[in-house]
Amino acid sequence: MSRHPRHLLLLRHAKSSWTTDVESDFDRPLAKRGKQDAEKVGSWLNHQKLIPDLILSSPAKRARKTILTACHQIPIDTDDIQWFPEIYDAGLTDLIKVLRTCPDMAQTVLMVGHNPGMEYLLEYLCRGPVPLANDGKLLTTACLANLEIATRWRNLTESAAQLISITRPAEME
Repeated sequence: MSRHPRHLLLLRHAKSSWTTDVESDFDRPLAKRGKQDAEKVGSWLNHQKLIPDLILSSPAKRARKTILTACHQIPIDTDDIQWFPEIYDAGLTDLIKVLRTCPDMAQTVLMVGHNPGMEYLLEYLCRGPVPLANDGKLLTTACLANLEIATRWRNLTESAAQLISITRPAEME
């Protein structure tokens, strides 16, 4: 096993638009603020030198646009993003299954998904309480949680992570 801890970055998709004429939740686009926040996320990741080795994302339109926009700010090839339909509308079990497929050589993995599954995953993996935003929410839109994982991906279990930070778009200036 690697001597360096792994990092799991959990990113909830940016703010989506509810005012469009799309028929399905899967196809909801980003709102203007969502596009701006996705750019902030990418810029912040680059500035923090948190460049993922592997990106796993929901293929839903708002998640796809969030990560593709963020990737314009970081040195990563968007062709390498892995799209997992099972991340969309996922529960905890589905998200853990996806993470357990990560190769050992991936030191920093970024997962882009949706609530409530992403919040369940964060709470399951972290030891201790996770701080809420001022509005009482855990993972607001475009919120990024950075976790340190001391085990192999395939061995992920409850409390396997230490929360390093939760950063919301307003804090990414």
